[in-house]
Amino acid sequence: MDKKRLIKKLTEEEYRVTQEKGTEAPFSGKYLNNKEDGMYHCIVCDSPLFSSLKKFDSGTGWPSFTDPEILDNLKTEKDSSYGMERIEVKCRRCGAHLGHVFPDGPNDKNRYCINSCSLDFKKIKK
Repeated sequence: MDKKRLIKKLTEEEYRVTQEKGTEAPFSGKYLNNKEDGMYHCIVCDSPLFSSLKKFDSGTGWPSFTDPEILDNLKTEKDSSYGMERIEVKCRRCGAHLGHVFPDGPNDKNRYCINSCSLDFKKIKK
């Protein structure tokens, strides 16, 4: 999607986070406390990313997941910004910045720390 269409589609914060590798303020994201059943998709291209079944409260201020729904829908890259060594998580389809992954999740799993504004939640219809 070209820049003009993205600017029209996304809010200013969604654009800053997904396209400029920004980060939303901790404890501010709309999905941090979401407890509904469903799937989290990329806000830019609608690619399914994380199931609500893999979401947990990490206490960090961002939605956290132990595993992606479909690993191939994500890609990771080394991120050395701000004097830290981290692993950036991006949407494989559109390249949107989603957040970071850390090796400190529950039960020896990873912790995918994802910005709410990079996600769109689709509730499971019962």
